[in-house]
Amino acid sequence: MPKITTSDFRNGLTIMLNGEIYSITEFLHVKPGKGGAFVRSKLKGVTSGKVLDKTFRAGESVEAVRIERRPYQYIYREGDIYHFMHKQTFEQIPIPHEKLDRPDFLKENQDVQVVVHAENEEILFTELPDHVILEVVETEPGVKGDTAQGGSKSAKLESGATIQVPLFINEGDLVKVNSKEGTYLERVKL
Repeated sequence: MPKITTSDFRNGLTIMLNGEIYSITEFLHVKPGKGGAFVRSKLKGVTSGKVLDKTFRAGESVEAVRIERRPYQYIYREGDIYHFMHKQTFEQIPIPHEKLDRPDFLKENQDVQVVVHAENEEILFTELPDHVILEVVETEPGVKGDTAQGGSKSAKLESGATIQVPLFINEGDLVKVNSKEGTYLERVKL
């Protein structure tokens, strides 16, 4: 893996630190009046998600890690293994449950980004689109006159997830869901 220095830091760059891959989310070059310059950074663990504040000396070198995002389509589930197909090569790969980002919002034929360590082809994690459209399969019936501001009820979606929706949503409605937070955004008409 190539070595880089702190002058090469930029947001989104991935580096190897203590045997784990981190993504740089923030950094600041600091030149105090006394002493040497340094770089204050905020790093996020690519697989663990933990956030780390780290200070580097100016010019200190670290290992850069090249990761790639590849387009895949979810095809089916077999126990705790999810099977995906590459959108261009049609190659199929199995991915274990723990490497999935919000599998409760995953439905068949949905597009996802599979993030791969480019040097050793290890699958790090998957990313769902920010918003997904899912059908409501189970909820209490809506009552005429209920408005969007009038409260909420729980609804089970076709992917198996349960979210809170406004009272006017009925079974069979399509809803747009924020996949990162698991929240209702709007009803979708096709």
